[in-house]
Amino acid sequence: MFFAGLFAVYFTLRSTSPELWAEQSSKLNIPFSLLITIILVASSFTAQFGVFAAERLQKWRTGSIWNVRQWGVVEWFFASFFLGALFIIGQVYEYALLVSEGVGFTSDSYGSAFYLATGFHGLHVTGGLLAFLIVIGRFFAVKNFTHKEAVTAIVVSYYWHFVDVVWIGLYLVIYILR
Repeated sequence: MFFAGLFAVYFTLRSTSPELWAEQSSKLNIPFSLLITIILVASSFTAQFGVFAAERLQKWRTGSIWNVRQWGVVEWFFASFFLGALFIIGQVYEYALLVSEGVGFTSDSYGSAFYLATGFHGLHVTGGLLAFLIVIGRFFAVKNFTHKEAVTAIVVSYYWHFVDVVWIGLYLVIYILR
């Protein structure tokens, strides 16, 4: 519901200042934002592969680190964490570029809407990254990987998939919709 409210704010402000939106959105780096979007979406795939390993009750890899077919939930969740962290680094880089071009949180309604929507999403991604670390730590701590741990992995993946779906919506609205 929170993100629905952010979408409503974004569309309302956009409808009242179409010239401002056209001017400021032209400063967005679409290819770069597409790259970090692909990275985030890829992290959903790695998280899902972690779920498949959890459903097999496979905590660790059973072969070489380079043989991803034998990875366990820990390796897949580390991969998801790494990709999610790359997304956040990319988002921070994008913020720095936009601020250097005069698009700040308090510069105008476009900046406020942009940073509010993408910033809250970034906070949710950061929360998901922390969840990955907590779950991985828990898996290191338990002696026997049971269905209880598998359910934990599944729940974290649900959250992560939701965060990814929200980003796809934000990406389409902010970067693609003109």
